Parts: sequence; C-alpha cells; structure tokens
Amino acid sequence: MPAAHTNNFPKLHNAAWPGLVGKGPDSEPPIDLDTMLDLTAVAEVDGVRFDGVDLFLFQPHVNIDSSDDDLKRLAEKVRSRNLVIGSVVAPIWPPTGGGSAMGSADERKQFVEQVRKGCRIGKKLRELGVRPHGVVRIDSAASPDAWYGDPEGNQKKIAQTFRQACDVAADFGERLAAEGEICWGGMHSWKRMVQLLELTDRAGVIGFQADMAHTLLYITGFNAPEDSLLPANFAWNNPKQFAEAYRKLTAALRPWTIDFHVAQNDATVKGSGSHDKTGRHCLANDPNGKLNIPREAGYWLRDENETLTKAFRHICWDGCMFPNAVMMQPKTWNDILAAMIAVRDAHGWKG
Repeated sequence: MPAAHTNNFPKLHNAAWPGLVGKGPDSEPPIDLDTMLDLTAVAEVDGVRFDGVDLFLFQPHVNIDSSDDDLKRLAEKVRSRNLVIGSVVAPIWPPTGGGSAMGSADERKQFVEQVRKGCRIGKKLRELGVRPHGVVRIDSAASPDAWYGDPEGNQKKIAQTFRQACDVAADFGERLAAEGEICWGGMHSWKRMVQLLELTDRAGVIGFQADMAHTLLYITGFNAPEDSLLPANFAWNNPKQFAEAYRKLTAALRPWTIDFHVAQNDATVKGSGSHDKTGRHCLANDPNGKLNIPREAGYWLRDENETLTKAFRHICWDGCMFPNAVMMQPKTWNDILAAMIAVRDAHGWKG
C-alpha cells in the first residue's frame, strides 16, 4: 500500500441498496445481493479495497423476517468475500411493510415494528461477529406535502414515533440514524431536521445520517424555500457564498451526525421506480457535480476547530438510481473507491 494511504479509519463501505432503490416494475430490474457483493469485493485502488457493505433489509436482498439460520448464511456470504456489515436500513415505508411515522396509530405501530425487526437483525449480525459497527437507518416515511397539512402537529407525531423506536433500539443495544432528505416530511429541511432531533430528545440513541448528495439540496431549500441558505438565483459560481452556506448547514447537523455517506450531486433532483424525487446521486467524478468531495466531507468529519470528530467507525458510498449498465462496470466502483480513499486520506486516522 502506498505511503499516502496510511489511515485505516474510518473503514470504507459500499452500499448494497443501489441494487434495489429506484429499481422495479417502473424502472430496471433489481441487481441481486451476490452481484453487489462481488462488485464491491473486487474493486481495488492502489492496493486498497472496500472494508464492508451497508445493507437494505428488504427482499430480494435481505428478508426482514429472516430466521437465525438465514442470518448465519448472510454473515458467511459477506465474510467469504473479506467484507463486514455496517449500517442497515429498516424498511419502515408503507410499501415495504411499515407505515408513516405521523400516520394513524396502526401505521405508527407498524413503523416501530419494522424498526424492531431491523434492530433484531442488527444485533444478531453483531453476535455473529460480522457487524463490528454501524446503525439502523430510518426516516419519517411521510411526504413533505402531507406534512405541510399540519407542520407542528405532524412534527410532534414523528418525534413521538421516533421516541418509541428509540426505546426499541435501546433494548437491542442499537442506535438509529435519521437520514435527512428533501423527500421526507419533517426531515425535508435542515432546520426541521434539527428540530425533529431535538423534539425526539434521545441523544445517544438517535442521531443524523448525513448523505452528501441529499444534504446539498438542504442549502437550496428545494422543498423548504423558507429555510434556504442560498439565494434563489444562485448560479454555483460563487465559492465563498457556497462555503458560508455549507458551513452553516454542517455546523447545525454535525453534532447530531452518527453515520455518513460520501456522495456527489449536481444540484438537481431525481426519482426512479417507486422512489420519490430527492437529491440526485451522481458518479464521484461527474463533471457536473457541485461537490469537491474530500473538501466538503471535511465539514462533516471535522469540528469547527478542524479536529476530527471520529463520530463513526466507517463511512459509506451512496449512489442510488444509477443505470444497471453503469453499476455493472468495474470502473464505476474503482472510481468510487478512489473518492472514498481521498476522503480517508484527508480526514481519517490510524487505529
């Protein structure tokens, strides 16, 4: 390994869920878990490989009702490729068996039940020795349009549901990470995201999952113009103004951040398959990308004094809704891995 790549933390993970998210009848066929694992395992840059994968607990990748024997087979499948498992996504949306966190009593009960199932799997994978770190990812499973029907009332409902989910997670020794995206009601704005975490009031059990592609849209106020940090006519040619907005965004959310996704965005939105329109994920080297990935990652990984927070033991690439033809190219994953290595070179540590 070249001397430049001396840091071994945070560990570098790839997300398996881009093989599922945005796929389906209205898009392209899903890419199976074995293929996603193989693509991850063979990627290599300067002798560096991915350390692990983060998983979506939904079929055809992982059955949320997996038996212990099923999970043993999953653990071996991952371990046989010299990978580990990190964060897992609980399928808390209505189409996947969950319910809106601000919905009816039954819907909210189903939301919490899916969190319970996800935490049970997370704990079992820890016990099997294949999951050394990571969180259980959630969101509100509600749209901004529905949320705007009663902003303050719905925000309190989501917080109450999240508190119930936190009780469940704590029983399993797990933490929950709420991923802020412009497509999730009550989490569609950086200000509302902070408010929701404060209302939930379970620091230490729940935190924020920062995705670089999704959070870029926070500063534009795409679904919450009242909370925009940039002027409506911002032309992406004012680096000082962008840096000021990005600094304000990360200062507000970094103290809550317990899980981190490296990603690229061209400041547009996209939806595919059943996925709502959200911050568009671009390839790491997309010429239209608005992020200098290593530089902007530093705002999340270092505090206001430039000190590493070391708030999480791994970081994960997230790139949903890419065409299958792009995802099947080894170069895609080598380029992504190179971007991940650049982040760790700049903001990692030896452990």
